[in-house]
Amino acid sequence: MPQILDQNEIDALLSAVDAGTVGLDEDDAGAASQQAFHPRGNQVRPYDFKRPERVSKEQMRSLESLHETYSRNFGASLSGYLRTIVEVHIISIEQMTYSEFLQLLPNPTCMNLLTCKPLEGNLILEINPLIIFPIIDRLLGGGNEAVFVPDRALTAIETLLVARIVQRGIDALHEAWLPVREIQFEAVHTEANPAMVQIVPPNEVVVVIGFEIGMGGRSGMMSFCIPFNVIEPIVSEFSGHNWSLYSRHSDNDFARKRITTRVSGTPVSLTAYLAETDISLNELMELKPGDILKTDKSSGSELLVTVNGKPKFRGKPGIYKGLKAVELVRLALPQERI
Repeated sequence: MPQILDQNEIDALLSAVDAGTVGLDEDDAGAASQQAFHPRGNQVRPYDFKRPERVSKEQMRSLESLHETYSRNFGASLSGYLRTIVEVHIISIEQMTYSEFLQLLPNPTCMNLLTCKPLEGNLILEINPLIIFPIIDRLLGGGNEAVFVPDRALTAIETLLVARIVQRGIDALHEAWLPVREIQFEAVHTEANPAMVQIVPPNEVVVVIGFEIGMGGRSGMMSFCIPFNVIEPIVSEFSGHNWSLYSRHSDNDFARKRITTRVSGTPVSLTAYLAETDISLNELMELKPGDILKTDKSSGSELLVTVNGKPKFRGKPGIYKGLKAVELVRLALPQERI
């Protein structure tokens, strides 16, 4: 156990230090000096000038929340297009230099250069060959079984097929960014060699968002590279206090408006049934204009109005501005008959 000094020993030790007969060790002196400069403890943290953090943590969280919405929309779009379940998840978001981002990419790969008007500059959407070739195989009629991934660049035909996938990613990106700013993303170039794409200086800070795309037991990475100088004019808009609430409210409003717009232009078949009766086939063949069919339904009874063959309303026949019309009086029950 450590030795405990009494008060007399402490006084003698302090006197010896004051007289200079007892000195401090090097380690003790260093600790005492550091404590003198930092009375609250060591608050110094290392700073890497090669990787400056130009985007705050709050802004990074906002970007992550925004692209979580993007990953869900993109996954749903791919699932409908490929006729199979495709899951897209965001797995990382970090700041790094552009040169470090390029070193993380395989060669060859599928790099898509995007413009983002009205912002100036370019973004990069990169899809790993481990998932892009299974997607191409699926587009060409393949199943979900294992697919050989060749170590080569995409052919001209494969590039055209991938362009359709990229366009769906761009559409989902446009929708996800609407709560912040309406930005028109457009793919302008596709490159296989990462070293051939220099959108910013090598030491420029970029935000890299990593996604994992899973389809039929196969998975691969997708990276979205956002140079800081491109989003610098709007970076302050990622610092809202209630970003998650605003984003959720905006997403719901936008989704509702989009669904309403698309559904409102959909043609439907509206049919009003006057009555029904049973006749023989011979009677049907002998019918001619002017013949009268007897039914058990009175003239004042409500008519059944169907939408695409399903009961929807009950109405009354009449005339409106000289035209035959049906006045809707109530909703019909699903089991109602003519």
